[in-house]
Amino acid sequence: MLSAATLEETFVKRGYVDVTTISSDILVSLMYARDDNFTGTVLYDGLDKAWLHPDAAKAVADAQRRLSEYKPGYRLLIKDAARPMSVQRRMFNAVKGTPKANYVANPAKGGGLHNYGVAVDITIADAEGNELDMGTPVDHLGVEANIDREAELVRRGVMSENARQNRLLLRRVMKEAGFSTIRTEWWHFNLVSKARAREKYRLLDF
Repeated sequence: MLSAATLEETFVKRGYVDVTTISSDILVSLMYARDDNFTGTVLYDGLDKAWLHPDAAKAVADAQRRLSEYKPGYRLLIKDAARPMSVQRRMFNAVKGTPKANYVANPAKGGGLHNYGVAVDITIADAEGNELDMGTPVDHLGVEANIDREAELVRRGVMSENARQNRLLLRRVMKEAGFSTIRTEWWHFNLVSKARAREKYRLLDF
């Protein structure tokens, strides 16, 4: 496992930025720096900063600015950001051969947009730093996390209308800042398509 110092040194060499240096309002709590994530293992040993390509970092800062306008005191909370392929391989190997593997980009097929530093897993915290109710935790693997099932989930009592509105707020600020969604994870946002990433950005293969 790469140390936090090695990871950060490599990110800096690649021209990546710590998102909080662009917007100090943004909070960071990396879920893969702990073992209470869906893999059950620590993937970033000691890492406590969210590193992104400058294009993505500036877009997240823009999303925070919009959030502050709509809901003063609310802060974006980053759960995962740029992810080197070495971590992607460990993540995939942890769930390979299980249903969870469907939720992890296969490194043998080029990985995903986290591996280009242009995707982010993110939620919202209130003025006291408490995560808003989003119906599921970040990293929940199941239909309850799908963004196309929310109205149905509210009708069935699986998710509250307040949680649905919180998700809509998150999507609003992120999409206005230039990010796009994916169907199965309310917390995941991509700055560009996979094809565009391959053209414009460098794969984090270390």
